[in-house]
Amino acid sequence: MKQLIQSRKATTIEVPAPVCRDGHILVKNCYSLVSRGTEKNAIQFARKSLLGKAKSRPDLVARVVEKARRDGLMSAYDTVRGHLGTGLALGYSSAGHVIQVGSGAEGFQVSDRVACAGSGYAVHAEVISVPINLAAVVPAGVSLEEASFVTIGAIAVQAVRTAELRLGESVLVIGLGLIGLTLVQVLKSAGCRVAGIDPVTSRCALARELACDLTSVDSRDIERQLVDWTGGGGVDAAIIAASSPDNQPVELAARVCRHGGMVVVVGAVGMNLPRRPFYEKELTFRVSRSYGPGRYDPEYEEKGRDYPFAYVRWTEKRNMESFLELLRAGKVTTRPLISHRFPIDQAADAYGLISEDSHQASLGVLLSYPEDYSAKYRLDLRTPPTRKSSGRISVGLLGAGNFARSVLIPELQRLPEVELVGLCSGTGLGAREAAERFGFRFCTTSEDEIWNDGEIDLVVIATRHHLHARQLISSLRAGKHVFCEKPLCLNLEELSSIVALQQEFGRQNLAPMIMVGFNRRFSPMICEIKEHLRDNSSWMLQLRVNAGSIPAEHWIHDPDQGGGRIIGEVCHFVDLFSYLVGESAGSVLAVAASSGRSGHLEENLSVRLTYPGGSV
Repeated sequence: MKQLIQSRKATTIEVPAPVCRDGHILVKNCYSLVSRGTEKNAIQFARKSLLGKAKSRPDLVARVVEKARRDGLMSAYDTVRGHLGTGLALGYSSAGHVIQVGSGAEGFQVSDRVACAGSGYAVHAEVISVPINLAAVVPAGVSLEEASFVTIGAIAVQAVRTAELRLGESVLVIGLGLIGLTLVQVLKSAGCRVAGIDPVTSRCALARELACDLTSVDSRDIERQLVDWTGGGGVDAAIIAASSPDNQPVELAARVCRHGGMVVVVGAVGMNLPRRPFYEKELTFRVSRSYGPGRYDPEYEEKGRDYPFAYVRWTEKRNMESFLELLRAGKVTTRPLISHRFPIDQAADAYGLISEDSHQASLGVLLSYPEDYSAKYRLDLRTPPTRKSSGRISVGLLGAGNFARSVLIPELQRLPEVELVGLCSGTGLGAREAAERFGFRFCTTSEDEIWNDGEIDLVVIATRHHLHARQLISSLRAGKHVFCEKPLCLNLEELSSIVALQQEFGRQNLAPMIMVGFNRRFSPMICEIKEHLRDNSSWMLQLRVNAGSIPAEHWIHDPDQGGGRIIGEVCHFVDLFSYLVGESAGSVLAVAASSGRSGHLEENLSVRLTYPGGSV
């Protein structure tokens, strides 16, 4: 399928189609929206030099420095190089038809018309995989063109809710781009009096067509007009939808608000608040976070766990539905906001239009997609040889995350007897980029393509931990040998299933080999220590591990996906001691130091293992 990415420039490429995951729906896009402000920022960032990127994102620089301090310069360099060499999936607002519904994706049916939101999900691609809380059914009477503005609409709706405005109150909207013009309409539908300011005359004119009561291109002029318009009292709220590195929008908002008024920031602007007007007027300052409650919460967005209606009335999904209802009722229209339309094949031209060196005015730019579509989950990158090389091991890889890219695949490449055949990753873009970078013959988003490929001898599993057991069992049943990154599985039930399958294969003399990625026992120094422990004495062994802290939001802390650092990392050292002592532990005593991070599995602990032979 076709997808638009941003590397050094915006380009439409072929990638494997996504597969439908649990809690997701597959959507065939009909339209996706190019948001001039947000996506122009992405383009400008991608074009910057490494130094330019560092200056604009000091937070990322700090993370790189910390990684270099913890893991070494080469590890940090490899990670940065890998990220910089990866294309960016563009787009975050689209609409289309449901073509497949995953397990647990309640509320959707095949052929439903839906509007989708979210960076990394509602991307510019023919088919997208979207979690249920980032998709909303489009009401009858609303076109998919209109519905493709759903993300912009939800942002505007959330800003109005954040401002807590009431019927008849007055508002100044600073910045009349896509979000600002949508805000004007949402505010009018809520019964507010609305003024707007933008340096572009045509946008002010369009705002007046959309029922904005008052507009201006000049800040001093708007201040004078607002004095008469509010009877000298000032506006009840100012909502900043502009994008500006300086502090002028915030300063203007403070000057025009009444005593006790509200300033709400939606756009990316300077927020060095001038104390005097905020203090003297006792102003309230708020930042409106994107589409609403649930944004950036993986439990809500990725796992589909809704917030209770009675306690969180307006979530991001309910804001999306609210905006679609405003479209249905005719209280908001997006048609005047569309300045250009391009088919996906010409998407690069659309991004040329919104780039800073383009002299052609644009506002809402829509990408359209062909009606005909045939799902292809595999993309061949190199022609396979007519005969398999004798004595070589053909490898298929499941997962292409940081560890696979920085450690596993480079090590496999160094082995002359290994041939890299197929790579499977969760996203088509990630699969293609990793496969091209490391020389795999094909890339895919479907695990079946790895298991059903008769040439592949060995499957390397490098996915998140909760997938290991299922993927290992499927690989074995497909007759493949397996190298599984640790851990082998997350619980005893999964382990029992693996053992039962091995026993079944053993009775049939068919058992493929399994190896788990415990690597500490292969360290040259550990092998040397092992030589000193061969007299069958009992030993007192002590090991201190400082692996550094992992951010609280990291998936390894998630009990469902990662299982915590004991299962994910301490397993390395349990295996190491078993190797050194030569037997499995007979008893375990573990004590954890409280981390103070409620909801996350503990990661600072002391463990004592005792062995039947007397070692501790």
